[in-house]
Amino acid sequence: MKPRTRARSLALQALYEIDLAGHALEDVLAARIEDYDLEDTLEDFASRLVRGVYPIRKELDGYIAEHAPEWPIDQVSIIDRNLIRMAVWEFAISQQTPVKVAINEAVELAKRYGSDSSSRFVNGVLGSLAERRNEISQALGQPHVTENKD
Repeated sequence: MKPRTRARSLALQALYEIDLAGHALEDVLAARIEDYDLEDTLEDFASRLVRGVYPIRKELDGYIAEHAPEWPIDQVSIIDRNLIRMAVWEFAISQQTPVKVAINEAVELAKRYGSDSSSRFVNGVLGSLAERRNEISQALGQPHVTENKD
């Protein structure tokens, strides 16, 4: 697994534990970082990802629900939901990751950690949400996404 993919995997596991068990973000993040052997820059990336997604989960879930109307948000698997949240945070909020890269990484992690249909579901929802990245960015208080980031 590539180093940044491992960092995303750490973030996914942390967000999963927070959602499933309700453990405190800082405790979970510290434990997951201890479990992984990542360079400092990758630990920072994973930490920013978790800390970026966590406070806006409900807002991100609203966007997910709009693009997966056949699946009430509480019926979307915790893995899928967090992969979508992470990718949207990366391309619409942090704006440090090109849309295609964020989607591809989420799909690869869905293949690894999700169900048989997770990768298709994650890809489909993210494809729709990518078209709304400027709207999402503005709604969540971030500057306009430049079009040349693809």
